[in-house]
Amino acid sequence: MDSGTSARAPELAGFQRRHLRALAHPLRPLVQVGAGGASASVLAAVNAALGDHELVKVRLREPADKRTLARALAEGSGSALCGVVGHTVILYRPHPERPRIELPTRPRSSGGG
Repeated sequence: MDSGTSARAPELAGFQRRHLRALAHPLRPLVQVGAGGASASVLAAVNAALGDHELVKVRLREPADKRTLARALAEGSGSALCGVVGHTVILYRPHPERPRIELPTRPRSSGGG
């Protein structure tokens, strides 16, 4: 746990990940990952961004394996991987004392009756 965080990644249901992806849609990537991958400095930047914002986008620059790199970023930062869209990773970690994002507790009904 040398990444500076001892928090466990939040367990999210599919509908909660979908909700977070929708919230992340208008956001701009706050961290960019280059050829060095998930280095200590990249993980420090991701941790700082998650501490400030809870929900962040991370831009991957020509990764060899974007899914593996996305999982490494999530594990290294103690965050939940909400999705990979193109070369952009969406990560979520609630603030330990003052969470700002309220997650739905059940899926929205799709209507119809």
